[in-house]
Formats: sequence, C-alpha cells, structure tokens
Amino acid sequence: MSETITFPTMSKDEDAEGVLATWFVRTGETVRSGQVIAEVMVDKVSMDVEAPTSGTVTCLVEEEAAVRQGQEIARID
Repeated sequence: MSETITFPTMSKDEDAEGVLATWFVRTGETVRSGQVIAEVMVDKVSMDVEAPTSGTVTCLVEEEAAVRQGQEIARID
C-alpha cells in the first residue's frame, strides 16, 4: 500500500503556496520512518518533511517548484 506525503500546512491562509526547497532523497531510494526527506519553505520559514513510514520513495514535485499546502509531493511504497 502507498503512503501519501503532502506539503505541510505552515500558514493560516489555506491558499498559501510554498516552495519545495530541497530533496534529501531521490526517487527509488529506500527510506525509514522518521527520516528527513525534504525541506519546504513558506514565507521564508523552512520546515523538514519526514517519511511517515519506511519504504521506497517516489518524488512527485521538483526542487524549487511552487506547491500549495496540502498538495501531494511524494509517495512511499
């Protein structure tokens, strides 16, 4: 079963966009639960995104891409 990873909510404005600043993993890489896999930014505030489960990651958004809060950014199988 696949686990969806979404861009975290970092602003009260539901329509706020952020940037997927950096991936620390690549598509096809095996990750473990709790591992930091990406850094995201909203209004110059950054936050790490952790893998919610162990498995193989599929990155769906490119670095530096604008992303809406709650938008799917990766999957772990």
